[in-house]
Formats: sequence, C-alpha cells, structure tokens
Amino acid sequence: MQGDIQAWSVPMECIYVVEDDVSIQEIEIIALKNSNYDVQAFSCAADFFAALKTRTPQLILLDIMLPDADGNTITRTLRSNAQWSHIPIIMITAKTTEMDMIRGLDNGADDYIRKPFSVMELLSRIRALLRRAQTPAQMPADKYSVCRVGAIMLDPARHYVCVHDTPVNLTHKEYDLLHYLMLHEGLVFTREVLMQAVWGFDFEGESRTVDMHIKTLRQKLGDASCYVHTVRGVGYCVKSDDIHTA
Repeated sequence: MQGDIQAWSVPMECIYVVEDDVSIQEIEIIALKNSNYDVQAFSCAADFFAALKTRTPQLILLDIMLPDADGNTITRTLRSNAQWSHIPIIMITAKTTEMDMIRGLDNGADDYIRKPFSVMELLSRIRALLRRAQTPAQMPADKYSVCRVGAIMLDPARHYVCVHDTPVNLTHKEYDLLHYLMLHEGLVFTREVLMQAVWGFDFEGESRTVDMHIKTLRQKLGDASCYVHTVRGVGYCVKSDDIHTA
C-alpha cells in the first residue's frame, strides 16, 4: 500500500551477566535493559556455560567470586576456546588490590571494575568495549613475524618466547607488552600509551600497572632484561643497544 512504511528492527546487543549477588545482579539488569541491551543473567558458572553453548553474547559482565567457580578460571576457559575467545569480558569484583586487577587482566579480561561502581561508569565502559570489539585493530604488517632483540626471540605463530634458546613462561599481558615493545624496537613509549596499546584503554591514572608488568617481565627475562630500558620521566622501550636514560 502506497505510503506504508516498513519498520526494520535492529537486533539488540546481547550481554551475559554472571553475578551471584542478587542486589548487584538486579542493578546491572535494570541498567542494561534501560540502555536497550538484551540481558541474560546467571548466578553460577554452570548455568552460564550451559547458556553459552546455545548463544554467544556480544559481551560478558563477570563477577570474580561465584559459588561454583572463580572469575579468573572462567576467563581462562573462555580465552582457551576458539568459539568464545573473542568475547569481551568486564570483571566486576569486590577485590580491590592492584594485584587482583593485574591477575584478572593477565587471565584475559578486557576491563576491570571495582565494587561499588557507578552505573554510568559501567555503561560507559560497556559502550567503549563494544566499540573496540567492532572496530578492526590497526596492527603492524609484521605482527606475525618472528621478533629478535639481542638474546630475546618471540614467535607470534607459536606464542613462544625464549632467551638464549631457553623458553620463558610469560603471562598473557607480559607477552603482549613484550611483543608490542619488540615490534617497535628503539621507540620509547609512555605508560599511558602502553596502557592504551596493550590493555586497550586508559586505567584512569593506574599506569603503575605497566611498571609492575615491566618488573616481572625483567625478572623472567633474566640477563636479557638489559634490553628492556627505562627512560626516566618518559617510559619504556626495548632496544639491543644502550640508550641514554637521563
């Protein structure tokens, strides 16, 4: 019929909420539904994984302490599964130490929010993470090439690092940090730039996270830690030759 307008419905983005605290789960559900997200909530890991086998969400809000599993274990399981490894994960937890945050990020979480949290902040971080997930990352052309700096060798195809042919066991973020610095050998990066490049967003001043990862990375590299340079007042770089740090 002339003049009729056909309405096209845009599918809502699906978010899984995994939270056993009923009051917090309710806050998250209301906030997400009011923002036009399709929400499914779970109070335990078993129900969450059962639902995951039937539908893949666009994002997961994950409590770190659940009755039948902890969030870090769930995150590692998701990241090791090819079907689910791409799903953005925001950890929401009452654990407040910096080491708790680093552990969550190292296990594969994309963001980390401490309880109690602001609903506006939560929604802002969700939108930002969904935007990043939908935007292809601009990576160097040689991202998959073997990197060598001094005695350090990094093979992206095997996710493998060795020093003097001896394997080095790095966490997920230690590996990403080293890979990024080796890809840009000789360039000095501020902590804020490294936070954005490796973690994908700014931690609102918590750039000491970078310092802690550099410290543990150097410890694991042993005598090859000499290639990881601190440039005072600026940041860090990886270079086979000595550089001025004053």
